[in-house]
Order: sequence, then structure tokens, then C-alpha cells
Amino acid sequence: MKAGLRGRLALVTGSTGGLGLAVARRLAADGCDILLHGLAPAEEAEETRTALERDFGVDVAYHRADLAQPAQIEVLMAEAGRVDILVNNAATRHFAPVDAMPPEHWDADLAVNLSAAFHTIRLALPAMRAAGWGRIVNMSSIYGLIGTPDRVGYVVTKTGLIGLTRAVAIETARMGITCNALCPGTSLTPGIDQRIQGVMEADGLDRDGATAAVLRGKQPTGRFVETTAVADMVAFLCSESGRDVTGAVLPMDGGWSAS
Repeated sequence: MKAGLRGRLALVTGSTGGLGLAVARRLAADGCDILLHGLAPAEEAEETRTALERDFGVDVAYHRADLAQPAQIEVLMAEAGRVDILVNNAATRHFAPVDAMPPEHWDADLAVNLSAAFHTIRLALPAMRAAGWGRIVNMSSIYGLIGTPDRVGYVVTKTGLIGLTRAVAIETARMGITCNALCPGTSLTPGIDQRIQGVMEADGLDRDGATAAVLRGKQPTGRFVETTAVADMVAFLCSESGRDVTGAVLPMDGGWSAS
């Protein structure tokens, strides 16, 4: 285990699975105590929590909070206490053309994907400022850099996270605090795996052919972005070597945004 972040507390929202869990594991490997967050059932979350403690020898807690509710975010941050590293990873998404998007879905995207990050940051900053040290990473997306149809709430909120990142970075530039945004491309999530399976069945393709079809028009590398690679970048930004990287918007998309 590395010890560069030993004694720091990292809150990673949306971290009981997927990319968020990969980030939590990577920060735990660097010595961070971890506050997991999500909406997982208590038994499932406890398995994840105890596995992290066992694997990395750090303190791990779990808090279940609906990030669409500012009052629940207040409770989350109050129970966390001093947060040294904040990774705003939790997200929701709804699919529909602009004129068919139910207003409640638009409101949910704004609340979870953008407003929640504002609230966690504003509540974490006083302790970071007092300590003269803090790291904030906002998980944007390739869709914070480009548009795509039928995901208006996701595109707008992930783009908004980039603006929030820049504003916070400038305000905190002399405080020992950094704030950066990552823009991952497509990873092999359970939902993407289901799409691959569907293409295999519908088009009679093998897995490699179906994967290529799913990735067509996306990463020029022709492969998925590994969640562990994104987690490694988070760890770098939180390290001493990342102290002068702030206000950055870093694509991790296999060249997608450059194509």
C-alpha cells in the first residue's frame, strides 16, 4: 500500500459500484479513509464497505443519501465531518428528445448531476480552506465536451460541471485546494454489456464484432475506457504531484473528443 494520502478522508459519491467504486478502491490503496455513498441496499453496501477495509486496512463508512434532496446532502456532509478529497461521481440520466423530456426528468438530472456537486463543494470548502489542503474532482463526461441526441439533461449537466470546476478552481487557487474535471468516454458497464449482448443476438455477431459495433463513432482506440485508468488519474490529481493542476478539463476518451 502507498501511504501518500494516509490520514486523508475521501468522499466519493455514487461509489458502491462501477467507476465510483474503482475510484474509492484506488484512493484506499493510497491510504485514504473512505466514505462510500450510494443508494445500495444496506446488506450490499456493507459487503462493499467491509471488503475495502479488509483489502486496504483503512477506515471505510457508508452513507445512503438521495442527492436530489439538498437536506440529505447536508446530513451526508455533516456526518462526514472534514472531507479532504471530494469526488463528485454520482449521476443519473434520462433519454428523450428535448420536446419529449418530462420536466421531472430534467429536474432530476439537474439536481443529481449538477446541483448536488455544488452543494457538496460548498459544504466541504470551509474545512479544506482551514486546513490549507483539499482536492475536488468532478466527474464530467465525453458528453460535457460534445453533444448527442436524446440526452439533453445529461449533456447540459455534464457541461455545467465543467463550468463549476473552473469557477471553484479560480476561487481556491491560493488556498492549497485544487478542482478538476475528468471527461471519460465509454466504459464497459453492465448496461453497455447488455447492449453488446443484444447486438450479438440481433446481428449474429461474435463478441468482438458486437463490441466494435457498439463503439463505432466513439473511441478511435476501438476499446473501452478502463475504470481503473480513470481511478488512477483521480489518484494522481489528489497526490502531491497534482498540486499545480487545477481548473483542468481532462478527456479520457481514447481520442473521441479529438476526432
